[in-house]
Amino acid sequence: MTAPGPRRRRRTRRFLSGFLATFVGLAGSWGAGLIWFAGIIPDQVADMTTRTDAIVVLTGGQGRLQTGLDLLTGEKAEQLFISGVYRGIDVKMLLRMFRRTHSELENRVRIGDATNTQGNAAETSEWIRRHGIRSIRLVTASYHMPRSLLEFHNAMSDITIIPHPVFSDNVKQKQWWAWRGTTLLIAGEFTKYLLARVRHVLPTGKGPT
Repeated sequence: MTAPGPRRRRRTRRFLSGFLATFVGLAGSWGAGLIWFAGIIPDQVADMTTRTDAIVVLTGGQGRLQTGLDLLTGEKAEQLFISGVYRGIDVKMLLRMFRRTHSELENRVRIGDATNTQGNAAETSEWIRRHGIRSIRLVTASYHMPRSLLEFHNAMSDITIIPHPVFSDNVKQKQWWAWRGTTLLIAGEFTKYLLARVRHVLPTGKGPT
């Protein structure tokens, strides 16, 4: 008769072996997904010329607002919606911050106060539907663009969206794996992207910021 001790140890070894195999499989899948995700991050603005009904800027990164204002003054759209502005900041104050003194711009710029990407998409969707807008140029950081497009297409599937990525000097997209800061940034963004995909499949789930 087999002693209880050795039998218990064999069960423990089988459990640990199965757990390790599962962990290695999940880690491998996540790593492969990370490589895929890094590959879909845009490395240039694919469409610089098409005019849209509005420009939408998601705040939170280097150069985004400046790019949006440049596009507006360059007549790439009639209106500019800035999503995610700190409460208490109005359009006049924002234009002064960026040294824009053209009074006519005030009537063409609107702001929202969303605190995350899902909120950006929700408040932008509400704004564009109030104004009958059918196409937008979406301005955000290059690494943030895949998740932003996922959220925006989910919130407004009938709207034409032209991505306009902004590139930061601090994010090294070429050979990103060789730069610890960029690797951590992209890995974190990929994880948020996965959670957003899950939330769209399971509507009651909570998504990333």
